[in-house]
Amino acid sequence: MNRLKKVVATATAVTAAALIPLSAAPAEAATGPGTHLGMTWSVVAYGPEGTVQVGGPGGSPSNACNGDTAPSVWLPVLCLDVDGRPAPSGISIGFYNGWAQGTVALGQPVRGARLNSRAAADSLCQASFGAGWREAEFHDGHFGSDLAQTGGWTFWAYGNIPNNTRFWTAINDQAANPWN
Repeated sequence: MNRLKKVVATATAVTAAALIPLSAAPAEAATGPGTHLGMTWSVVAYGPEGTVQVGGPGGSPSNACNGDTAPSVWLPVLCLDVDGRPAPSGISIGFYNGWAQGTVALGQPVRGARLNSRAAADSLCQASFGAGWREAEFHDGHFGSDLAQTGGWTFWAYGNIPNNTRFWTAINDQAANPWN
């Protein structure tokens, strides 16, 4: 019975995500569909205790400056829930491979054109996984003795993301999102 409840809850969340009026997001929202190339990432490595490293390096065609994937393409959104959990031992953390202090998961595939604002992408994550979830961002990896510094290109988090999957990922300081 619990499995049936989970299936129903997941189906309800997916349906709700499909009904969210993405163009009705806050002021930074575009009025139409996203038309710019968007940055995409993939799995870089798997680590201890159910961790995964996601990012652009390692032969992937990720372009953090201009985007690399047309907005007509259907891909899942990389979602992140930052809950402050510490990194497990066995992960090397630095500028290029920080710790996201939480869990990642993939939302349902969407056309990049639906991502007409950061708020629109975040709302898809919240509809799929709940309050506090948002689209993961290029600089979500933290490093340093108190994890106060942020880096880029890849980060580690808890999560179970399939290998050989590309996913939409945001970047906050470059024009490499479908809404730019």
